Amino acid sequence: MRALRILLIFAVIVGGLFVIADRVAVNFAEDKAADKIRTSEGLASTPDVSINGFPFLTQVAGGSLDDVEIGIKDYEAKSGSDSIRIADLRAEMHGVTFDSSYSSATADSATGTAVISYDELLKAVKKQDPAEVAPGITASIEGLSYGGGDKVKVTVAVKTPLGTLHPHVLSSVKVADGKVSARADSLPRAGAFDLAENRVRGVIDFQQAIDDLPAGIKLDKVQAAQDGMEISVKGSDLKLVG
Repeated sequence: MRALRILLIFAVIVGGLFVIADRVAVNFAEDKAADKIRTSEGLASTPDVSINGFPFLTQVAGGSLDDVEIGIKDYEAKSGSDSIRIADLRAEMHGVTFDSSYSSATADSATGTAVISYDELLKAVKKQDPAEVAPGITASIEGLSYGGGDKVKVTVAVKTPLGTLHPHVLSSVKVADGKVSARADSLPRAGAFDLAENRVRGVIDFQQAIDDLPAGIKLDKVQAAQDGMEISVKGSDLKLVG
């Protein structure tokens, strides 16, 4: 019995040391991976990287990681020739494999979310000049905000001979042709003025490109939320670093 007790104590000690070594190794790997991603993506700040699964050392020995989570704040994505800031980008990479030198890594698939504030989205859509929607009347988008439910509230500045009106519409959003698309459920009211539908929709309906996301992930779905547009992203056969 004494020998068995000693053996059990020894096993507990060795197991504890292995756990400690495993956690030290995973923390070191997360820091190195974060630095690699920052360099390869040209990020202004170091991202958060979490390597999930235990034990980590066994996964490394097998040449792959089950699950890696990446979080990036204030990511500058491409929007045509300009950029658009994503306040919070989070992606979960599955089936991450790396080469023998650990200089490159790929993921079988990825899912995640991206949040773009309404102010940031407004900067992009407001670059369009006011457009004529009726003789002597122009319109342009002047505000975006949460409209409740799954709607975006689009406030429009309509300049008429009698002054400027500020009607708003509720718009439905979706991902179409790889872009965030918004279409008004109805046309804005502008007093007694009769506005041409196709011209008004040319102003209040919009498609916004959001390209050059990390590792080549793409837009999947979008929904309106209190703090901004919440976008689901996904991808497969992704090159993470190297």
